Amino acid sequence: MHPTRRTALAALLAGLLVLTAVVLRSVLATVVFAVTVAYVLYPLREFVRGHGYSNRIAAGAATAAGFLGVVALAVPLAYVLYRRRRDLLGFFETLPTRLVVDLGVFTYVVEFADWFALARSSLRGLAFALAGAAPVIVLKLVVFVILVYGLLLKPQAARVATLRLCPGEYHDVLFALHRRTASTLRAIYVLQGATAVATFALALVTFAALGYDSPFALAVVAGVLQFVPVLGPSIVVVALAVVDLVAGNAFRALIVLVVGLILVGFVPDAVIRPRLAGGATDLPVSVYFVGFVGGLLTLGAIGFVVGPLVVALLAETVALLSENGGGVTSQQQLPGPERPAAGDTEDPDAGSG
Repeated sequence: MHPTRRTALAALLAGLLVLTAVVLRSVLATVVFAVTVAYVLYPLREFVRGHGYSNRIAAGAATAAGFLGVVALAVPLAYVLYRRRRDLLGFFETLPTRLVVDLGVFTYVVEFADWFALARSSLRGLAFALAGAAPVIVLKLVVFVILVYGLLLKPQAARVATLRLCPGEYHDVLFALHRRTASTLRAIYVLQGATAVATFALALVTFAALGYDSPFALAVVAGVLQFVPVLGPSIVVVALAVVDLVAGNAFRALIVLVVGLILVGFVPDAVIRPRLAGGATDLPVSVYFVGFVGGLLTLGAIGFVVGPLVVALLAETVALLSENGGGVTSQQQLPGPERPAAGDTEDPDAGSG
């Protein structure tokens, strides 16, 4: 390709990417999420493809696995709330309008009437908002599935286009960034799942030791909420403390608030996640934690993926500069799993129904 033509196409691509980001800003987080999930599901796609199945079947199987994984995050929480809905409603009906907390010498009176009115109106507004947002959520889920399937059906299309636009002497940089992106994303998702499992285990032990009813269900909710940015499983701990306080069990409320916030809310994110991240993402623990927290605070939910990924790509670029441009210099030198397969550049099933 002529250098002038390549430069013009690169500028056109950059401009269209910016325009696309502006036009599709409402689903931009969904698009980013779909791209990262496709990276993670690529080995599964290759596994199915290696057993003799077509590109379409392999991409469909991997996409179905990703879709079921996303749905599996919401089902346990919805199931527990549905099963406990009567207990939850009964609890709100029995709440007093005021609470007297007797701490020996000091006595505190807490008025709940205004709080309950605000909570009821907030919950009512949240319910209406969720009902109104249901079609949007469904549409975003459809966009997510279609994008993941398309990326897995033609996994080499973006790579081929990028290589054609980039001069050959910089291909080693692209390959290095690609490998770092793939390894980091897979590590992040595995890391998030491992942290959720650890949260479930700690919550189960904590809630059972404190004598709560249905500690397993509470632990499931805590584990699922680990995927919720910032607050996460702390929501369950605070809710249990409020229930105990209203029921007159101030001592257990204090215990669960202190112990629960430490073991269930703090330890998984501040201790377990960084320890696993050090080996999984090949990043220093402090650097990963900065990317994780910074991504969450800046970008919201998708930031737990994008934040560490950006930091990892920055670290890879610094490593390339420190090596004075050394590394892989040709596509043929890539290891087997990262080398584009000839069958991936053209879909043999493209003409079939």
